Amino acid sequence: MEHLKEANSSQFPMFSMSAASRLWGSPDLLFGSEHFALCWDDFLLFAVIEPIFDGEIREKRVADNCQVGLQLIQVVEQYGTTFTKHVFQGHHHHEPLTHELTDLGGEPGPGIGVLGVLFVPLSDYVHISKDAHVKGFVTLLCQTVHLNYVTPYSIYSLCFNPDGTHLVVAAGLQVLVYDTSDGSLIQPLKGHKDMVYCVCYARDGKRFASGSADKSVIVWTSKLEGVLKYSHSDALQCLAYNPVSPHLASCSISDFAFWSTEQKAVQKFKSGARINACAWTNDGQYLALGLGSGCAGEEKSRIERPGGSQSPVWALAWNPSKEESADVLCVADWSQTLSFYTMGGKLVGKERNLGFDPLCASFFNKGEYLLLGGSNRLCTLMTKDGVKLGTVGDEQSSWVWSCAARPDSSYVAIGCQDGTIAYYQLLFSTVHGLYKERYAFRENMTDVIIQHLLTDQKVRIKCRDLIKKIAIYKHRLAVQLPERVVIYELYSAETTGMHYRVREKINQRLECNLLVVCTNHLVLCLERRLQCLTFNGIKEREWVMESAIRYIQGGGGTTWTRGATSRPQERTGRGVIRCFPYVWKIYLDNVFPVNLLKVDAAIRCLDLSPSSNKLAVVDENNHCLVYDIHNKNLLFKESNANSVAWNSHCEDMLCFSGNNVLSIKAGNFPVHQQKLMGFVVGVDAYRVACLGVTDGDWGSLAHAALDGLELDVAKKAFIRIKDLKYLELITDFQDRQRKGETEKDLLTADILAHRGKFKEAARLYQKLGQEQRALNMYTDLRMFDLAQEFLGSVDSADRKALIRKKADWAHNINEPRAAAEMYLSAGDTVKAIEIIGENGWVDMLVDVGRRLDKADRDGLMRVARHLARLGQPGYATEMYRKLGDDRSIVLLYVEARDWREAFSLADKHPEYRDLVYIPYAQWLAENDKFVEAQKVLGSGQSERYDEPFTSYMPEALFNISRYLMNELRNLQPKGVSQFAVLYTLAKQAKTLGAYKLTRQVLDKMQSLRVPPRFQEYVDLSSLMVRAKPYHDGEDLLPMCYRCSTYNPLMTSAANCCTNCRQPFVHSFVSFEILPLVEFQLEPGISDEDAMRLIEAPAPVTTEDPGWSQSAGDNFEALRLDEQTSDPFTARLLSLQDEEEFVPVIVNRLTLQAMDPGSVLVCRQPPPLGYQFYRNLLPDLQITLCPSCNKLFHVDDFEMQVLQKGHCPFCRSESNTFKDMGEDETRS
Repeated sequence: MEHLKEANSSQFPMFSMSAASRLWGSPDLLFGSEHFALCWDDFLLFAVIEPIFDGEIREKRVADNCQVGLQLIQVVEQYGTTFTKHVFQGHHHHEPLTHELTDLGGEPGPGIGVLGVLFVPLSDYVHISKDAHVKGFVTLLCQTVHLNYVTPYSIYSLCFNPDGTHLVVAAGLQVLVYDTSDGSLIQPLKGHKDMVYCVCYARDGKRFASGSADKSVIVWTSKLEGVLKYSHSDALQCLAYNPVSPHLASCSISDFAFWSTEQKAVQKFKSGARINACAWTNDGQYLALGLGSGCAGEEKSRIERPGGSQSPVWALAWNPSKEESADVLCVADWSQTLSFYTMGGKLVGKERNLGFDPLCASFFNKGEYLLLGGSNRLCTLMTKDGVKLGTVGDEQSSWVWSCAARPDSSYVAIGCQDGTIAYYQLLFSTVHGLYKERYAFRENMTDVIIQHLLTDQKVRIKCRDLIKKIAIYKHRLAVQLPERVVIYELYSAETTGMHYRVREKINQRLECNLLVVCTNHLVLCLERRLQCLTFNGIKEREWVMESAIRYIQGGGGTTWTRGATSRPQERTGRGVIRCFPYVWKIYLDNVFPVNLLKVDAAIRCLDLSPSSNKLAVVDENNHCLVYDIHNKNLLFKESNANSVAWNSHCEDMLCFSGNNVLSIKAGNFPVHQQKLMGFVVGVDAYRVACLGVTDGDWGSLAHAALDGLELDVAKKAFIRIKDLKYLELITDFQDRQRKGETEKDLLTADILAHRGKFKEAARLYQKLGQEQRALNMYTDLRMFDLAQEFLGSVDSADRKALIRKKADWAHNINEPRAAAEMYLSAGDTVKAIEIIGENGWVDMLVDVGRRLDKADRDGLMRVARHLARLGQPGYATEMYRKLGDDRSIVLLYVEARDWREAFSLADKHPEYRDLVYIPYAQWLAENDKFVEAQKVLGSGQSERYDEPFTSYMPEALFNISRYLMNELRNLQPKGVSQFAVLYTLAKQAKTLGAYKLTRQVLDKMQSLRVPPRFQEYVDLSSLMVRAKPYHDGEDLLPMCYRCSTYNPLMTSAANCCTNCRQPFVHSFVSFEILPLVEFQLEPGISDEDAMRLIEAPAPVTTEDPGWSQSAGDNFEALRLDEQTSDPFTARLLSLQDEEEFVPVIVNRLTLQAMDPGSVLVCRQPPPLGYQFYRNLLPDLQITLCPSCNKLFHVDDFEMQVLQKGHCPFCRSESNTFKDMGEDETRS
């Protein structure tokens, strides 16, 4: 490119246009927004221009680091100005050329100056298009960067701001910001030193970011100011702002990072493969990465595409639809495959073969559609499931690297490799069909919805392909797809049935403008031709018109029968066709069309009346014309129409729409209009017409019907507008009419009252002799002055009710004194007393109490309680004396600490002594007068209080609390505090030196809800016990009398041995462990046999006497051999290594060998059996209660019986206990 040279803006030699023409021929002249260019076959002369004011040229900043080594000169276009005489210089093969640009006319003034001239060989570019515009649905913006900026930079990324007013484009070294309203460039942003690869806008619209090949990320504000810059280790590839939080994810080739406004440092993470794309989930919790290794994701889940590194992922997008049950990720890779996955990596639907390498993906229209661009040089529009619908615009000149949808609109921007930016508006046409009450329409481009307008039932048919045309007729439904036509039919013959099934498929690519389905045929309209096809795709008949067919409407009926045929069902098929300027009628079994009418202008829409006597036509001048078919006369003409439809049940009623107004024409009446946007497709009597009526019209109809007492019509109308107030009124009217009330004027008065016409309603009530209704109306409205006018003819009860309601109203508006007086005048003393008491008006309370009769005990009690609460015991005593309630007086004196008066009354009424003495003793104790308090309690003869001391020793409390802790391990009886049990155990264990148990119990207490008054003790004890040795005293450890094992004080098991699982037997006074072992009988031994064997004498044995004698020369010895052969002891020692408890089972010989004094038997009542215990320490006397069968130490049991006269556990008083007490008394 050494032959290119920038012009010097301060020297302008002359340039000869004629010389250039001789050398290269006549050029093409191209004008851009900031340039003009002359294009020959081999060269392009490119000039950058700017406005000139007062003959001076204002140069712009020159940017560096262009890929082709040139300098870019940024200028501003000035439209509407003329060229003035300026000179410039260009070079081609180092030969200077000159030419003079003359004025194009007009007065001298501001012109356009040429700042730079470049000659560029076209061979240096892959492609240069002379057409600077891209055709689309609506092209609002088209900029070709290589015409604006000498070098054809690729558009690798673009995005919209959240409100869609700005388009941010990554173009070369700069970030360009365009105004989407007119396509003008707002400002180029400079800051990167290499190609900008990615841009992204934050969801809140406050900032956006750009990433470049210079390994840096720049964060810009919405005011186009750079605020932050940070770098990566490699060139940036993609950016993504979190949709919920202000976090920005930036990805380079080898790492990715997170940045937010809340943190200063940028967190970076290495990637195991090249990163090509990234996307956040809708909730902003997860980030998906598209890698060059053919994978998507890594940490949460990993999606591996077939082909590995041969299928790099270049496009990712999460579906933003809120209707999806789970997040769906769209993955496009270079195996030319499109697939969809859930968050867990599960494939959704099937994979789609694209046929090109995808480069970008973006969801559109809230997730209903998907935009996909790539190497096919097209932007493809797909459904959210990957079904191809079409392309956005024409084929581009190069690869499509980026595409973005404008938020909440139908505009799409596309960026290409050659620098082209195309901006389109997508318009989705309505595809629908109507037959009577069935309306079929297209949804999401691939689904057909059939709606029954009367029942409002809907059914969806998924075609999974682009739906081009829909036709419906009776029980037939035809759907045209790109490669086939599918005909459906109703499964049942019911009028409200909605189940459709496939009847036939025509696997042909049919091109048509209009589609109509009949009973057994399809009618296709293509320009001037009309074809009739069977459901098998066979063409039966064809009609060719003189001009293009603009509208076709199918119909049926015997009134249109023409000619003879062998298939009578097809004779009824007919169609009405409009061809400019004729209207034709065609029968499917007749090759000759019938001319119905000729009009003066092209026809846009038409419809036949139900009797086929009238024809409504809408022409291209937006006129609605109604003709009589028989005589071809014009009946009437209306303007502002674009569609028309007759009422299917009313011959003289039709409606037409235009200019967002729905017009209804009924007979010879004037047209009724209302604002309603849309096209009229058909009218089916009253119910279908109701779909377009406004609430105002329904209200007018409802009130008019109500005035005429047409209650059924009024009710239906009010249901439409959901006016519950009038619906309740109508229901009340209907109930009254069923009960025989037929006074219409009374109903009219109620209607007036509901409408707010209270005076008219009151006069009508009075005229009808219903003053009570007028009184109730004004009372409910709080119009008490007007209500008093109707009190003359009513009784005193109504007067009091009026005053009571007036008092309620005064109370509600915060007028308590007036309300209290009104309540008193109405006789409602209870409410008056409550209001007076709440406000603390003592004088008023006393006055009310003195005026009350003794019989009104409730009122007097309320007055007395309020006076006592307000600190007026004297007045309260007066009220209680009036009631004769001495007990309340005593309590009043006690509460007021007036002990003299209280004792005086207690002396007069001894039954109230407890009410005085006990509180007085409490008061003395609170004031540290314990001796006086004890004397008062004694004189009051109160036995409700015991000594605050216990006779139990610490060991007994320790055993009791430990027993309860083990028993309450899996049992939680109501009212028993586990904290109290653990508190007692911890306290006594600490006293007895069981420090290990203390620590364990205190730790367990921390998991409970500790009462506030014990919290300090628990915390302090927990700290103090840490200083104690972590073991328990050996004398406190419980011993198992079966296996002689010492057990820890706190175990995971219940009250049993940790070694042999033998349950412990406790004395139910001190709860010490008794030396008892329970044994069971062998099968076949009854309880009575066991008792008889135990009580029987032991068998006589002939064994050795138990001693032996030996003598020698120097000694004589006597050896005593102790008898140790106890069979029960042998069974105790026969332990087995099992985890479960194995009881001791004895046989007859063992029972007969037992000493009866060492066996205790608990005789349980039937059906329970006997329980047998063996005392292993016979010297320790143990007894049991015959009532509850609980075991005790004899000394403890006798002490409790002597003190209380009953069993300490079950509290039963048997004769044995009485005899024991009498013997003790005699001794």
